[in-house]
Amino acid sequence: MRENPYRQDKEEMKHLLAQYQNLRAGRSHSFLDEESFEKIIDHFDESEDLSQALEAADTGTEQYPYSSMLLLKKADLLIATRRYHDALQILEQAGVLDGSDINLYILKTDVYLALDQQEKAVELLENALQHFDGEERIDLLFELADVYDDYEEFDKIFDCLKLILEQDPVNEEALYKICFWTDFTGRNEESIKLHLGIIDEFPYSELAWFNLAAAYQGIKLYEKSIDAYKYALAIDEKFDYAYRNMGDAYIRLRKYKDAIEVLEKVLELSRPEDVIYEAIGHCYDRLKNHAQARFYYRKASHFSQGDSKLYYKIAQTYMNEEQWSQAVKQLEQAMQIHRNYPEYNLAMGECKMRLGEIKEAIQFFSVVVRSRPKNVAGWEALIRCLYNAKYYSEALEQVNAALQHTDGKALFIFYYSAVSFAMGKSKEGLIQLERAMYKSAKHLKKFVELNPAILQNQHVVDVIASFKRKKNSQ
Repeated sequence: MRENPYRQDKEEMKHLLAQYQNLRAGRSHSFLDEESFEKIIDHFDESEDLSQALEAADTGTEQYPYSSMLLLKKADLLIATRRYHDALQILEQAGVLDGSDINLYILKTDVYLALDQQEKAVELLENALQHFDGEERIDLLFELADVYDDYEEFDKIFDCLKLILEQDPVNEEALYKICFWTDFTGRNEESIKLHLGIIDEFPYSELAWFNLAAAYQGIKLYEKSIDAYKYALAIDEKFDYAYRNMGDAYIRLRKYKDAIEVLEKVLELSRPEDVIYEAIGHCYDRLKNHAQARFYYRKASHFSQGDSKLYYKIAQTYMNEEQWSQAVKQLEQAMQIHRNYPEYNLAMGECKMRLGEIKEAIQFFSVVVRSRPKNVAGWEALIRCLYNAKYYSEALEQVNAALQHTDGKALFIFYYSAVSFAMGKSKEGLIQLERAMYKSAKHLKKFVELNPAILQNQHVVDVIASFKRKKNSQ
């Protein structure tokens, strides 16, 4: 074993450079072989002195015109300096001398891509695959996959990675990449078959189990995906992405407590992220533990202070607890970032209405209907607000606008009826109620919610009962 190999290498390079300079100056020098020129070229290249590296390559190829290795070095430098056509000429020379060097094909591919000639790059690599095997064939397949990526032939990327894994089933780079491209191309069934085969041969490949789980998840077989993630974690208990994806699968199955447990493991194993805190907050929200949901949404917002959606979600937890003033504060923060989002204006309008600030509520609801005139929720909220404030004329005006913009939705015919009754127009109210019942009786509940006392009106009860009798007799 050499003592202080770095120092010896440095001395050797110093000696080689002195010989090289003597050669360049025409002075007496020791013999420089091909390998020495390769080291000198690499030295200048690593020092980012491309002009000196290219000079050394020129000198080397003059000394050894039949060295394919030095020609390839020169071509590589020409590519780095964007002299693509010159590089291609050098590569043609190198190919005549030695067509079996894989670097020849990789460098030619780089040139074709730089010249925007993807078809030539594909043709070159596909032909080259027939002449290489083992590691070199795998390298070419990775290169071809990159060309297809540049060319946006995404299914063919998947095909290349599949070929690599059929040759080398535990190739980590291919296993990592095929997981993404399976999801991107939607070829989950093929991925399942491929990875089941790999697992049969290599049952302790945590990446194969992970990819199998992700493919099951891609076709919504969440129970199977969770089982596969558990196998991956049995092999590598610190596999944080397995916990992360398993959390998503549990959420899809509405198993929120299980989701929280595995997502907490992600926080233990990796750097905290807003998306994980937000997901845990979502789970607590679904479990109606609004205080805990807020806690995690706030943690998420510390990592992503420009994300208005998180303030909106915190506001919703307060709204679920009918803490309207607290919700308003959060919505104000959300609207400082995105003032005109319809969802935020709708929520703010609801809060203001509950706080008795009717004029402000109407303003917020009006923003919603202007921005989304075909959306039912905005019109419904605006009309409900006007009705509860006893602004019946304005409510009727908005009912007519809602009917026009939503192609006569049955809900607004019910609201037409409710407003007519409130204005003392009972005959019109009954006509519209009967019309609404025949169009879609499922909105009757919302009609009654506007004014529960309406059920004390015998004519209203008779219309509803008559419709139900006719429906039951059909």
